[in-house]
Amino acid sequence: MSEAKHVHVIGIGGSAMAPMAGMLREQGYRVTGSDSGVYPPASTLLESLGISFYNTFAASHLQPAPDLVIVGNIIARGNPELEEVLDRKIPYRSLPEILEEVFLPGRHSIVVSGTHGKTTTTAMLAWIFHSAGRKPNFLVGGVAENFGKSYGLGGGADFILEGDEYETAFWDRGPKFFHYHPDDLIITSLEFDHADIYADFETYELAFRRLVNLVPRKGRVVIWGDTQDSGPALRRAASKAFCPVETYGFSAENDWIARDATAEGEVTRFRLFHRGKEFGGFALAASGRHNVLNATAAIAVAHGRGIGVESLSKALATFRSVKRRMDVKGEFGRILVVDDFAHHPTAVRATIEAARGRWPKRRLWAILEPRSNSMRRKVFQESLPKALALADRVVLGGVFRAQQLGDENRMDPDSVAASVRQLGVEAHTFAGSDSIAERLATEAKPGDLLLIMSNGSFDGLCEKLIKKLERGVPTEAPAR
Repeated sequence: MSEAKHVHVIGIGGSAMAPMAGMLREQGYRVTGSDSGVYPPASTLLESLGISFYNTFAASHLQPAPDLVIVGNIIARGNPELEEVLDRKIPYRSLPEILEEVFLPGRHSIVVSGTHGKTTTTAMLAWIFHSAGRKPNFLVGGVAENFGKSYGLGGGADFILEGDEYETAFWDRGPKFFHYHPDDLIITSLEFDHADIYADFETYELAFRRLVNLVPRKGRVVIWGDTQDSGPALRRAASKAFCPVETYGFSAENDWIARDATAEGEVTRFRLFHRGKEFGGFALAASGRHNVLNATAAIAVAHGRGIGVESLSKALATFRSVKRRMDVKGEFGRILVVDDFAHHPTAVRATIEAARGRWPKRRLWAILEPRSNSMRRKVFQESLPKALALADRVVLGGVFRAQQLGDENRMDPDSVAASVRQLGVEAHTFAGSDSIAERLATEAKPGDLLLIMSNGSFDGLCEKLIKKLERGVPTEAPAR
């Protein structure tokens, strides 16, 4: 990289790839890229930085040859640009390798990992360090609202990273986070996920045990310790750490204990205790008990890096979360539309519970697209209905790219909807976003909350629905 001047990014539209392109541009490299389509917020970021990109893949995009190519982890053999790179022996790297080689040397690496909450917790930490004047470097797998982007190169001593357990690249099937060499490591939770690359929970857990094994003796591991949840798996993962391990949660056996969490509109207040002594009271500008846990983990790490209670309190009170985490799109004829990234039954449950706490008097519609590589499979077909049934009405879209999975592996939305109905909640399935938007615009009543959940675009459902709602809605009051 010390000799590279022109860097080309294959898969530049990815949630981490576009920020990486921005980081390289800020470091003085000339950056180009390509993808099968680049959409906001990636396209907006790239355009604002003057980074040119193609909305197609073609070998001609590598003429003349760049000095280095970064290959996204969704790029597979057969991609014309990748084949050109291999044929012509153009130097290439993965995104985690670039972080490892260019951005992490000389920095204190703070890695946030786990099945749930890592994006929000990473953004929280970045804002805490920024508010404390620590000039953090950070990379988040989503747009951090306080910064208006997914990354920052503040130049300070710390680099705060979202540690993704997904595979690194087509030639490196290991988790991305193995490249991040954590000095401080958070593991927020452990539940089976990424069924497309992990055969079972034991294999999934093993990846986190190996991550813990990378933390140096002078480092620290912070884990969610509530034993009734994923605590046992987390404690197993951290059991052979060579560094101190701290636990956090709501139960009394933890080192950091959150108590008296109460929702007051869009603010959640809680008290925090550290090893038996009251540490402080906090007002968090985010909803849900899961965000209290995220904040507690962030506080534990930030406190260990010398950030005091006053700075912590100020930062959490002004934290603005991450786009597509309880993202209010607007209210149309008193019908509230909210977009969220939830892509796992536990995340669906937490999102619905947080929405209930924030908008307790509204009839709540849970609208879900089975889109993640795990949600598309039958692995969650039995646990998902119980989470969805916390809503008043349920709508399920079709499985994303259903044709890629055989009947024996693919989730059956009709079966999920039937199970939800058996739990006493009205549930329907629709093949596409157009029919969902039409049904919601027709049946939603003033006072309703339409909670749309997907880790992708849901084929533009939010935009389609809003256009229909803007044309007029019924006027009857909702019934619970």
